[in-house]
Amino acid sequence: MVKEGEKAGTHTALYRKYRPHSLDEIVSQSHATDILRRSLEQGKISHAYLLTGPKGVGKTSIARILAHNINQLPYNSDEQHLDIIEIDAASNNGIDDVRELRDRAGLAPISAPRKIYIIDEVHMLSKPAFNALLKTLEEPPAHVVFILATTDLHKVPATIISRTQHFAFHAISRNDLATHLKKIAKGEGIKVSDEALDMIATRGDGSFRNAISLLDQMSGYANEDDGITSKLVESTLGLAPTDAINALLDAVAKNDVATIISTLDTLESEGIQADILTDQLIEAIRDTLMEHSQSVELLDSLLEISRSSQPQIKLLTSLVKATKPKAVVTKSAVVTKQHPTVIEAPVIIVDKNDMPTEEAKKPKPEKKKERPVSEQPFDWDKLIEHMRQDQVALYSVLKKCSYDFTGNTLTLYTGRKFNKVKLDEPRYRSILSSTLSNLGQPDLEIITHATAKPPSDEKLAKVAAMMGGGEEVTLDESEDGS
Repeated sequence: MVKEGEKAGTHTALYRKYRPHSLDEIVSQSHATDILRRSLEQGKISHAYLLTGPKGVGKTSIARILAHNINQLPYNSDEQHLDIIEIDAASNNGIDDVRELRDRAGLAPISAPRKIYIIDEVHMLSKPAFNALLKTLEEPPAHVVFILATTDLHKVPATIISRTQHFAFHAISRNDLATHLKKIAKGEGIKVSDEALDMIATRGDGSFRNAISLLDQMSGYANEDDGITSKLVESTLGLAPTDAINALLDAVAKNDVATIISTLDTLESEGIQADILTDQLIEAIRDTLMEHSQSVELLDSLLEISRSSQPQIKLLTSLVKATKPKAVVTKSAVVTKQHPTVIEAPVIIVDKNDMPTEEAKKPKPEKKKERPVSEQPFDWDKLIEHMRQDQVALYSVLKKCSYDFTGNTLTLYTGRKFNKVKLDEPRYRSILSSTLSNLGQPDLEIITHATAKPPSDEKLAKVAAMMGGGEEVTLDESEDGS
């Protein structure tokens, strides 16, 4: 049996063949389709609708379905009705185009109850064109309905948005994409593994159109015996093998820098692009973040790679920096067993005349016990690294602080009152003191200030005070900015 839109001996793209033809067939957008369905049943038709959301989630399909339902017409994606006019704003974005539209809108529909204009990518209209469209939306002819669609809502003037009924569509989840792809594969008789479906859904990036097109592409490469396998998807799309992704993350956890370097070299020689590999690593970390919350810093670093001019090098440094350094045993952490030292007290003969007077017997005020000055050099980086590994919550506050270390006093400049309050909490203060002691800095006095660290230079400090406060910043000229 030849399906709709398909002629014998030809192949119709799967995304066109499986385009929905009713609101009931729309997947994962029930928050919008339910409202539209009720409005249509009650005969409540708006003069203008605005459909927004990412590419490939069904905006254009819903616009066409809505237009046909408003006019009570059967919807066939291969047929066009004279009273349903589709306009691409990307190529018809001038004021003259909108003026022509406005003039034609005044004419009565040919055969349907209403004349409906679907304007796709409406954000592409020029400012004068938007102004012209606004006048039509403010006083539309009774027989005209506008359905506007866009991927970039922020580029649409607020005056236009306020005169429409707005429906926002979201990206399709990976599970929903995989389920829908499996249904299409079954209908087409395509043999495909669940792992391959999940990989295709992931690369679909929340878009039905992208994911279905990938499935269509893979089906053309697959053989009848094996069908679409994960290896076929990896080789066709230039993806790194799953084993390589797992090996990289395992090497990070084990501080195995050599394996990280060798694995990246191997993948590069196989033609795996750094941006694709980074996306795979991000996806793998995101899936296991609940079990491995310590990976959040690596995840944050990977998200910056796409902005780098040298993504391959940036990826290498991000993975190496995420490795956990081996624990360093400080001198203070080594406890030596010593025999007790016996000190004989000398015998003192006291003359009666030398006995203290009553005034001298009165207790003298106790002198404030001074903290011993630590001889161990203070290492802020070691403290931050220790917190990153063992105390993520405290690390997130400390890494934003500046510090000053003098004698036996550690002064922390938190920059914000919120961070100061956190560090002053008994629980966090106890952890901080204990950690400092383990790192060879016992009995430190810790002081916090909810301000930025003042400049060390006296002149700069005066200027900063005049300007309402300031912070001294040191620029590392050796940093490449990647």
